[in-house]
Amino acid sequence: MTALVLFGLFLGLMLLGVPIGVALGLGGAAAIALANADSQWFGLLAVAQNMVAGLSKYPLLALPMFVLVGSIFDRSGVAQRMVNFAVSVVGRSPGMLPLVAIVVAMVLGGISGSGPANAAAVGGVMIAAMARAGYPASFSASVVGAAAATDILIPPSIAFIVYSVSIPGASVPALFAAGMVPGILAGVALIVPAVWLSRRHGFGKGEASLPRPPFWRSLREASWGLAAPVLILGGMRAGWFTPTEAAVVAVFYGLFVGMVVYRSIRVADLYEIFREAAEVSAVIMLILGLAGIFAYSVNTLGMADPLVEAVRTSGMSPMLALTVILLLMILVGVFLDGVSIFLIFLPLFYPLIQLFKWDPVWFGVLLTMTIAIGQFTPPMAVNLMVACRLANVRIETTVRWVLWLVFSFGVATALVLVFPALALWLPRYLGY
Repeated sequence: MTALVLFGLFLGLMLLGVPIGVALGLGGAAAIALANADSQWFGLLAVAQNMVAGLSKYPLLALPMFVLVGSIFDRSGVAQRMVNFAVSVVGRSPGMLPLVAIVVAMVLGGISGSGPANAAAVGGVMIAAMARAGYPASFSASVVGAAAATDILIPPSIAFIVYSVSIPGASVPALFAAGMVPGILAGVALIVPAVWLSRRHGFGKGEASLPRPPFWRSLREASWGLAAPVLILGGMRAGWFTPTEAAVVAVFYGLFVGMVVYRSIRVADLYEIFREAAEVSAVIMLILGLAGIFAYSVNTLGMADPLVEAVRTSGMSPMLALTVILLLMILVGVFLDGVSIFLIFLPLFYPLIQLFKWDPVWFGVLLTMTIAIGQFTPPMAVNLMVACRLANVRIETTVRWVLWLVFSFGVATALVLVFPALALWLPRYLGY
């Protein structure tokens, strides 16, 4: 009965359009009250305690800082300079601009942790450039939306931070290291169909007529942006700072680049940058706090036990169970963002991780890859929506192009599923 109230109220509120954080909190609070109907205050003191506990976790200190880093580098003009450098390296020929868009999105993924922000930064530069070279707007939006999905795999990743505070045994440094190789693999998997489709359909014939930026000049201008991922990840590996401290270092580095080196950020712009980052961080933190109530209800009241028992008695193999979970996450990822998916499903999945003895770091990478696929799979893909808005096209016009990219990203995910060492080699080598 309690489980029915929890999930029934949550789903009902979601269908009514109630924000997901509020639906999580109200569903969890109702379940706690029902389970403690005979006690004073119906056990609702646990609601406030678990909302605070959901936020009182050290790794979450990094989250608002990485959100701020994304806002700063978005305004600093780093994306344009990286594009110029990439074009100066690969030259001007059909299929090269989609390659540039994907590679730049991957590099920016090593600076910020937000897929939509990455899509906005890369799309703001690349979609117009691809239009001038003769690429259809729907194809350009598909490439940018898919490329931005690598952001939540390549560290730093907000999704990995949220996962680490929800699953014991999965530290932030280990997840960051584990996401590197799969993130690069996913990027390569997107490049192959993007270039192939461009050349097969004759896109980009106007690229040869566009000017090629001078190599050394573009390298000099892009070097500050290219150094950011090295500073963030290299500093953590060298032991100079923790992931939380790395986020603060990245903020000051981004401000230095934007205000002193490029001079694209003025003092007057800081209020808008800080306000935007504070709003995004506050929304995420509120959802995290309310999700703490939901997680407490699922774990403490034993609501995941029937699921675990059903899987155990079904005789399902670990590989089959994991495949079913990943397919479910792809479907859910079409409608929800990664943070929300983690907060809803991780309390249910953690007992399965223990039952099948899956490595929690490997499982986190796989889960994140499937969620990334959902971020650019129509009809409600958040990254693709941002790219389509910039390209001024309807999302349904991208289907014929984006499904090729979804398939190739899925192949990369399948490789990580079959060969866990692709995710686990680097964190083990680094000693995490």
